[in-house]
Amino acid sequence: MKTLARELAALFGTLCSAAVYALLIVTFGVQAARVEGFSMAPTLEDHDRLIVNKFVYLVGAPRRGDIVMLRYPMEPDTMYVKRVIAGPGDEVELEDGQVFVNRVPVRDDYVADNYRSHDNFGPVRVQPGYYFVLGDHRNDSADSRVFGQVPQKYILGKVNARWWPPTDAALFH
Repeated sequence: MKTLARELAALFGTLCSAAVYALLIVTFGVQAARVEGFSMAPTLEDHDRLIVNKFVYLVGAPRRGDIVMLRYPMEPDTMYVKRVIAGPGDEVELEDGQVFVNRVPVRDDYVADNYRSHDNFGPVRVQPGYYFVLGDHRNDSADSRVFGQVPQKYILGKVNARWWPPTDAALFH
């Protein structure tokens, strides 16, 4: 009977340890996420499954071009996936859909011609501690043009990979 009790106690300890490790990994390490909608098309499609690296922004700041998971500023319990276009102190402007950061055109060949808007926006200067994000589907994206700049604390992690569907699996740098 003592042996069974010890084995059950050891099993319980192992399960508790595994739960704590899983919680730490999800909180500070990596998280799975699912794309809802088409605002990042054609880079990401509706229902794609992603791996989000949450650790990377504990040790560094988001960089231009990073695809990130963030809290929607208007409803922080809702998560969005967008691309970082500019960081603190940068000036952002869109002229006929072409993005300029600090008056230099942004190379954005990942935006398909039929997804490119021809809107004008700005110029705006990104505030300290904030980021300017856009969806890759510029005609159909609620992003910093709509909800404003995103505080760094709302950027939860960098999208490192798409793992579903398997035929479209990809790594993002």
